Amino acid sequence: MQSPIKNISKIIRLLKKETKQFENPIATEIGEKTRSPFMVLVSCLLSLRTMDKVTGHVSRKLFEIAKTPQEINKLSLKKLQEIIRPVNFYITKSKRIKDISRILAKKYNGKVPCDFNELMKFKGIGRKTANIVMTYGFFKKDYIAVDIHLHRIPNRLGWMKTKNPHQTEEELKKIVPKKYWQDLNDIFVAHGQNICLPISPFCSKCYINKYCPKMGVARSR
Repeated sequence: MQSPIKNISKIIRLLKKETKQFENPIATEIGEKTRSPFMVLVSCLLSLRTMDKVTGHVSRKLFEIAKTPQEINKLSLKKLQEIIRPVNFYITKSKRIKDISRILAKKYNGKVPCDFNELMKFKGIGRKTANIVMTYGFFKKDYIAVDIHLHRIPNRLGWMKTKNPHQTEEELKKIVPKKYWQDLNDIFVAHGQNICLPISPFCSKCYINKYCPKMGVARSR
């Protein structure tokens, strides 16, 4: 039986072709348009447990008013909460954004540190967010940002059997050629949101269904 990881490069290329029809995740879009690590960071914080279309609208509205740590600091907490109210957990997120902006302005001259470990010192910034900032804020090619889609789909494809995104990140770095790392999260998020849904995926529309064990089981019945 052929190893599931044998066709990784081919699968990634096919998914990249497939996902051109879909919108990029909001943090990627903001990174490409603004080249601002801080705006990528804030949009990522806003996106947690929130749909991208809501995050995008709220992020753009916020950045029309404040797009730097110093400008965020000038907003009252109440005003910030009014702006980001549509996102889930907006009260907690507003406090996180204010705290991070204050520290950045005070200790880092208003600049987001271009260092993964330094980012991880901030309360409210986990591995996924730090990886997204490094990948789509600073355009570094040594990181893989793993969200629920990039954790779920490679496991569904049989590339690995991991229990959490951190384990998936480590496994992906072992089996995926480094030239694909920067695009990996974008591709799998778009594929996971539009085709490879957690329940009732659109297998008939999938560019890679011939490589999926799920389809193999269905054909053998």
